[in-house]
Amino acid sequence: MTKVARAKAYLSRRMLLFRRFWPGFVIASMVAVTAEFLSSHYDVPVMLMALLLGMSLHFLVEDKQSACGTGVDFTSTIVLKVGIALMGARMSVDVLSVLTASLITLIAGCVIITIGFGVLISYLLGRGWRFGILTGASVGICGASAAMAVAAVLPKNKNTDQNVIFTVLSVTILSTVAMILYPLLTEVLLLDDKDAGLFLGATIHDVAQVIGAGFSVSEEAGETATVAKLIRVAMLVPVIVVLSTAIKLTTGKQKNEGEKPPIFPFFIVCFLVFALANSMQLIPATVLHNLESISRWALIVAVAAVGIKTSLKGVMKIGGRAITLVVSETAFIAIIFYVGLMIIN
Repeated sequence: MTKVARAKAYLSRRMLLFRRFWPGFVIASMVAVTAEFLSSHYDVPVMLMALLLGMSLHFLVEDKQSACGTGVDFTSTIVLKVGIALMGARMSVDVLSVLTASLITLIAGCVIITIGFGVLISYLLGRGWRFGILTGASVGICGASAAMAVAAVLPKNKNTDQNVIFTVLSVTILSTVAMILYPLLTEVLLLDDKDAGLFLGATIHDVAQVIGAGFSVSEEAGETATVAKLIRVAMLVPVIVVLSTAIKLTTGKQKNEGEKPPIFPFFIVCFLVFALANSMQLIPATVLHNLESISRWALIVAVAAVGIKTSLKGVMKIGGRAITLVVSETAFIAIIFYVGLMIIN
């Protein structure tokens, strides 16, 4: 075969892959753009809009022979991991200098304990350990983004998509409710601006809602809340690594537990590389801004794709026990952090 023939064959294979992936990817991207428009004009969470709009298009992939199915699967996995990897560009060790060691330990400890609490309550409610880890990490770390990242390394089963969509939907709603109620709660608890910011940053699920709640109290509360939240976001990497290692060791003996993820997922390696580069100020400001924008859009598009994959009927079947679990985790992290904060003070 000549070089020209090989080149033609290579291009032909690539075009075939493109034709398989592009319909689903384009549709998910259109949903993401629409969600962003609604979010910016009506002040609603963009992730929530992406989920709901995506779910309304589930009929596009109900048929297993659908032209959109492959692209939607690709978007909900590969594009998701790209978004998570680029999230590292938002991280910097400089944020740690604002908080004391005891506060950092308290915030990190609350994340770990909340995940453990989620697994325990999920087991007691008969929901299984996967769902407990998924919801616990989502509540404890950073809401929808953490749910998507954890779902990427958890072994898959028949309930995976429904569990993910329910978790993202529920924590987004609870985070929005907390953004409204928690600033009022900090007044009832007689917290000063710094402690109010710590409380908001350590207990509200999503970053956007943390910022909204913090700056609604004061400038100092908003800045402190943002830093506290970034500590929680930074916990995503060790949680994913430990989780991947534990699952790898377990599934090495139990073949029926699902797919075996790598001990150190490549997208997490990329996350760490970007975080290290940002901490060392190796990324120019313009490039950094572009990476953050790409990460944000990749996550929105991936969430839209997850919404497209999941039927509303499937989500509704999850039931009251799942709602009880997520609400319990939300209350739990708020209580233990407040108690810990009072002890430190």
